[in-house]
Amino acid sequence: MSFLAPFRQLTPTQFETTWRSPSNIAFVKYWGKKGHQIPANPSLSMTLKECFSETKVNFTPSDTLSVELYLEGVKEDKFSQKIEKYLRSLVDFPWLQNISFKIQTKNTFPHGTGIASSASGLSAFALCLTDYLFHLSGEKNNFYPTASYLSRLASGSACRSVYGNFVSWGDKSDFVADPAEFHPDFLQLKDSVLVVSGEEKKISSTSGHGLMLEHYFSEARYIQAKKNFESLSSSLKSGDLEHVGKILECEALSLHAMMLTSPNPYTLLRPNTLAAIEMIWAFRLETKLPLYFTLDAGPNLHLIYPESCQNKIHTFISHELSSLTQRVIHDERGEGPSRC
Repeated sequence: MSFLAPFRQLTPTQFETTWRSPSNIAFVKYWGKKGHQIPANPSLSMTLKECFSETKVNFTPSDTLSVELYLEGVKEDKFSQKIEKYLRSLVDFPWLQNISFKIQTKNTFPHGTGIASSASGLSAFALCLTDYLFHLSGEKNNFYPTASYLSRLASGSACRSVYGNFVSWGDKSDFVADPAEFHPDFLQLKDSVLVVSGEEKKISSTSGHGLMLEHYFSEARYIQAKKNFESLSSSLKSGDLEHVGKILECEALSLHAMMLTSPNPYTLLRPNTLAAIEMIWAFRLETKLPLYFTLDAGPNLHLIYPESCQNKIHTFISHELSSLTQRVIHDERGEGPSRC
């Protein structure tokens, strides 16, 4: 990418920065890839507000590359190794191999449970890294495309978290995400996250993507996702929440159907996930309120609805659904990341 040219040859100096980056919930799912972090289908997400990662990075010139990462104050060698592997893969920036990275990060929501902690955490790190690149180079342009590009190389869905509101990836570009157009009615869209299980997933998203390579239904899924992407994009622009909701649920169930029918079948759903879905469907049928759900690669449900229905839906959640959950996080459409 041409906007990366100013960063290829730089001289490291001491620097510290902190960024807060949100999770995002995919309305059209990214599931399956080609090449290195290139999506097999376009995706579209809503950036959240309250579910975020806050990451501080200290950059220190060194003879060798080293990474020391602390999650919630606890040293995490596994994540340190993941970041180090990512940094070594950035061969266009050889000078990064002469830096010591000290990373301190924390989340406002459970890690590794399918609420896109990799998207928020790795985009927060990529934003810190981008801040460093711009500090060293004096560059003034293309900050967020650069952050999106670097986020994608760390975790595909992370490239969408560097923008607020609604974000597409794999439509205009496979390499960076782009803000998506939407109707003003969706400015007040809410997302209540039902944490059915806080346990870390037994099957990672990386493994799930890999299983798509030999999946009997993969090509049909990519056709479906592209059609849903085009339809959802149109409905976002027109303000048609009912149609958006239908696609949300179709995409969520299709994602988990692909897991159940993969070459090595597995499920991330839990009995309480299915019980909650049944109750949501019954509530919508009875009340005619526009309450819809979606799921990422995990058991935890995102309930999507407009602000105008908030009181009735919060009552439904507290009276009917709370017994099925460990925790409820009331969230909403967010404006994107910020420097702290």
